[in-house]
Amino acid sequence: MSGLPVPKPPLAGIKVVEFAGLAPGPMAGMILADFGADVVRVDRPAQAGASPAPDVLARGKRSIAIDPKKKSGYAVVRRLVEQADVVIDPFRPGVMERLGLGPEVFLDEKEGTNRKLVYARLVGFPRAGSHKDMAGHDLNYLALSGVLSMLPGERKPEFPMNILADFAGGGLMCATGILLALMERTRSGRGQVVNADMVSGVRYLSTFPLLLYQLRTPHFGQVRGTGMLDSGAPFYNVYTCADGRWMSVGCIEPQFFREFLKRFLGALPPGFALEDGWRPTEDDQHDADLWPRLKTFMERGFALLPRDYWAKVFDASDACAVPVLSVDEAAALARRTSSRGGSVPMPHPRLERTPSVAPLPAAADSVLERGVHTEEILKELRVSVAEREALRRDGALGDRPTAKL
Repeated sequence: MSGLPVPKPPLAGIKVVEFAGLAPGPMAGMILADFGADVVRVDRPAQAGASPAPDVLARGKRSIAIDPKKKSGYAVVRRLVEQADVVIDPFRPGVMERLGLGPEVFLDEKEGTNRKLVYARLVGFPRAGSHKDMAGHDLNYLALSGVLSMLPGERKPEFPMNILADFAGGGLMCATGILLALMERTRSGRGQVVNADMVSGVRYLSTFPLLLYQLRTPHFGQVRGTGMLDSGAPFYNVYTCADGRWMSVGCIEPQFFREFLKRFLGALPPGFALEDGWRPTEDDQHDADLWPRLKTFMERGFALLPRDYWAKVFDASDACAVPVLSVDEAAALARRTSSRGGSVPMPHPRLERTPSVAPLPAAADSVLERGVHTEEILKELRVSVAEREALRRDGALGDRPTAKL
């Protein structure tokens, strides 16, 4: 209705300080920025003309390039944190303490300078144990979680790029913890430390398969690749078509398998069968002894025709069979199915009354130049002429000139 005030996004007014790091920390910050938080990324100063920081998860954020190892730079960064609601610490254990910016500086009950601060710490390995100080990446965290051992693959488990541990178990779980702490703060008035690590995060996200495995259900075999959901079942798998592209099949329930089989057999040449004349029926679905034959039958059948032919065969049906889209095809589908969809993934979930901040239109626009908002942020912090001179003298801003107040 016209004349009514436009609702603010849900995190409007929340100030976040994100210390620049690799993918999981920026992901957590991007989620907060997408839903209205004012996110300031603290970057290390770079030489003039340096290329933008290689962080494509920076939309909606601002950047200040300043060195907290310099006395004057430390004073500015500490002031920034003291005015914030949230800090995202992406470093290995002990780094922030060595900088003099550990959580006790701000949250200590007697001497803390910002006791409402939500201090989010995101690391790879759990903070207790022999791995806590080791370097690692998504694949290593996934390996220690137990989840990698369950993933499909011909001779070894294959991994889904760096999505599961970095972004799901790390960035998303960290953002969830921040939101929980902000909600609790409305009752207690106090901030707290949010500890997120990617090994524990991906285990929590994988509760379903890990518990089903322990309960010895048929969904995940005790031997990888023999269960219903880990590529053992032919009716839950990916198949190569005649043109080298793929179809996904996920018809687990009997009624969906029945619909799949009817359409699949109807699209094949008359009399198509294995060498001994075998053709599947709907009663064969859960006979695990027949799964190798059914898989061979489906592999050969899909290989006869191109992907787009099969996509039309199963379109608008309950066969649970859809094409594996390329990145460009998926972006085109997003544009067709959403008024705001496109090549840049939309913030999700979608809130109807207080929507997220609209994303930028192109992937390149999500890259934030290091320190581009330094002057703007210094003005907001009311940094004095003397303090600016100290920043310049200490080299805390690199070789970036400082404007006069």
